[in-house]
Amino acid sequence: MSSTGSLLAHLECRACGIEVPADRLATVCPTCSGPLFASYRLNHWNGRGWREAISGRAATLWRYRELLPVQSVKAITTLGEGLTPILALGAVPEAKEIEVWLKDDGTMPTGSFKARGMSVAVSRARELGVRRMYVPSAGNAGVALAAYAARAGLPARVYLPQGTPAAMERACLGYGAEVVKGGSTIGEAGASARRIESGGGAFDLSTLREPYRAEGKKTMGFEIWEQMAPDGMPDAIVYPTGGGTGLVGMYRAFVQLQALGLLEQLPRLYSVQPENCAPIVRALRDGKSQATPWEGAKSAAPGLLVPAPFGSERILEAIRESRGGGATVADHAILEAVGHLARRHGISASPEGAAPYAALEILLRERAVRPGERVLLYNTGSGIPFLSAS
Repeated sequence: MSSTGSLLAHLECRACGIEVPADRLATVCPTCSGPLFASYRLNHWNGRGWREAISGRAATLWRYRELLPVQSVKAITTLGEGLTPILALGAVPEAKEIEVWLKDDGTMPTGSFKARGMSVAVSRARELGVRRMYVPSAGNAGVALAAYAARAGLPARVYLPQGTPAAMERACLGYGAEVVKGGSTIGEAGASARRIESGGGAFDLSTLREPYRAEGKKTMGFEIWEQMAPDGMPDAIVYPTGGGTGLVGMYRAFVQLQALGLLEQLPRLYSVQPENCAPIVRALRDGKSQATPWEGAKSAAPGLLVPAPFGSERILEAIRESRGGGATVADHAILEAVGHLARRHGISASPEGAAPYAALEILLRERAVRPGERVLLYNTGSGIPFLSAS
């Protein structure tokens, strides 16, 4: 088999409606500089037949290849990522009235959900002729790019803020990437990266500044549907939000599944952010269509330290269209949740991945989630790099 059978049609901008050809390299919208997203030919596609077909495929995210952008099987760059476990947590003392589950992307090849986006983005970039790549990162995305670039045989440069856990820097270097450190947040690292890389020919894989990392994140939603729908989809999904691509990706997956007649109702999506860096939650509460930069941002969860997420309109759209919401949590609660997940449930979670667990009590108290509901927490990464750093 040489073709993936991808149904990719074109790229589109949700902000201004422009369509862009998908057969050439693209970054942001050429008209308004907003994010571009892949659009697929879903009309007359046999959703039920596809559902049956994927069940017999290898247990990686590439089982959903028709709804991913890569055209050639030869271009696929994989480390076996995807189909991570969904675990019943049993009784959670702070939320006894709800049924709590957790999807554990800490088991990914590079230790976090970032493997999803980088596998698809590197594969598509390689297919379109990219020869060098870079990314600003709080850690996990950099490790993932380093690994997948190595797998593809391509050079990569990773821009890390000062204060990034040493284990993540060592991992990037261990995979052969060049590391440049500077700035105190991923936003500052990104600004530095784009300034240094300007005109150099390397391709920017920053969050939502190219179309295909979001397509990899879309597989989070496909997996939740495939793994949970037979016994009942979650009423709510609670997700730690930095750059927010995971929320956008899951929302897009659920909308596509609806279009194929495979899903009736979207789970409600909830954003969890640290109380000292919560631009998305603030925009939700203020009724804004776009997040404004958070001043004086700080957090014990480096991956959530994103004061001005690019494409925030799309993150807010995903939450609102799913009838979801947001909550903020204190750093001490996040760190306590890391310990609770380890000692109560045997799960290694990064501070980012533990934030949804910390938010459970708040969401229940505010009646965002209600007694008797089925709630899925998303652990985005392993806590092992943080243990090594300490």
